[in-house]
Amino acid sequence: MAKITSFKYTIFLSCSSILNLLFFSHYLHRGMEQSYTKNAAAEAEAVAAISCSGHGRAFLDGSILHGKHVCECDACYGGPDCSDFLPDCIADADSGDPMFLEPFWRKHAASSTIVLPGWHRMSYEFNDGSLISKELETQIRKLHAVIGNAVTDGRFIIFGAGATQLLHAAVHALSSNDPSSPTIVVASTPYYPVYREQTEFFNSEDYKFKGDTSLYKNERDSQGNFIELVTSPNNPDGQLKKAVLQGPSVKTIHDLAYYWPHYTPIPAPADEDLMIFTLSKLTGHGGSRFGWAILKDETVYQRMLIYMSLSTYGVPRETQLRVLKLLKVALEREGKEMFDFGYKTMRNRWRKLSETMSMSKRFSIQELEPKRCSFHQKVREPSPAFAWLKCEREEDNDCNAVLNSVNVTGRDGSLFGDESRYVRLSLVKCEDDFDLLLKRMQILVSEENDSTKIMPQNKTTVNLSSPRLNACSNWDHVTSKFHLEELTTDIRDGATMPAYLQ
Repeated sequence: MAKITSFKYTIFLSCSSILNLLFFSHYLHRGMEQSYTKNAAAEAEAVAAISCSGHGRAFLDGSILHGKHVCECDACYGGPDCSDFLPDCIADADSGDPMFLEPFWRKHAASSTIVLPGWHRMSYEFNDGSLISKELETQIRKLHAVIGNAVTDGRFIIFGAGATQLLHAAVHALSSNDPSSPTIVVASTPYYPVYREQTEFFNSEDYKFKGDTSLYKNERDSQGNFIELVTSPNNPDGQLKKAVLQGPSVKTIHDLAYYWPHYTPIPAPADEDLMIFTLSKLTGHGGSRFGWAILKDETVYQRMLIYMSLSTYGVPRETQLRVLKLLKVALEREGKEMFDFGYKTMRNRWRKLSETMSMSKRFSIQELEPKRCSFHQKVREPSPAFAWLKCEREEDNDCNAVLNSVNVTGRDGSLFGDESRYVRLSLVKCEDDFDLLLKRMQILVSEENDSTKIMPQNKTTVNLSSPRLNACSNWDHVTSKFHLEELTTDIRDGATMPAYLQ
């Protein structure tokens, strides 16, 4: 009997040991599975914590020196921690790199972070056989409904690698597909240079870029089929634009990359046949290369789908996941936080540059009036992405050369189909870039004013070169141009006051 009891205990202990080993193995495996998120987060946070003196940043995929990640400095800073200012550097106002939103995303680093395990979306397609995340499509429709800048109900949506790819896909889809009578592609001057450059680069027999829309306004019926590219707000001058050409032989592509409350008042939702948007100008994530088109016509939609399928076979799953996360953060509090931050940043930059340019007779920038915005529910000031600078002196026919004299470079007006006495200055880059641009422009204006100073004035003459006196003498102008409601809002929100009120 004792032997039987001992045998039972032995069996029991053996089973218990085996079960414990199984449980321990399972627990260890689960622990290892769960720990990858912690390890990934710790690695990312360690790199993010590297000090770059506020003038740069370190990245996980950046350079490594002596086993440590290296700071990538802003354009005019150098040194191991980006603390060395480079006084002779070029103030690059050419690029439209939308880094002005970086402070917002640094503040929301926790809520906007994603973790990508090695097994994430390895398939070419989603389970339904498509190349598009349905959840992301839903989020995009919600975004437009909240902002009120585009109608999406009953429309088709297609994803692309930024607006650039979608623009050419749209031109391809709308062309006549008849080499004997290629479709004429036009845009109103000044137009975004990529329209011409991209169309000419692909050199298709089905369509040809022919320049300014106005050249064909009255004679298009005898010229064949047209595709008009309409940019609103326009790149480079920020004006809200409408199609010029009409009729059955005309197809229109509406490039609405900047039709967001950062850059323009939103008077009403756009409701066009083909509209293109891009993440880069919405959230600032140009490097993610993501855009989308909203279409009414299914035939055009199918032709664009074929183009996208044959060129890149869709947008990477990693990009779509990141965009989904970013849009959810952008839409927190009905989008108020991100869009208010973006608008106030761009508005304050425009105010500062406008004040500087108002003291010059040598240079001018485009005039933009306050307009009512349906998103902000009030009349609001201009906040364009670019300044369309003009050199007014007859001898300054190369305006970029004038800017180069103080180490500023912009984008030459000739690239936009206009004169070289125009230059586009980017206002969307990081704070360091904008501050340097502003200082260099102030130098130019100061030199101009110094060279035109006249001898002593009488007591009744106001010296408008003095900012303080200029502020006093222009009080009536201030109160008429800017609504008191707007000024009150600035004070309440702690926003930067106009420079002439400081």
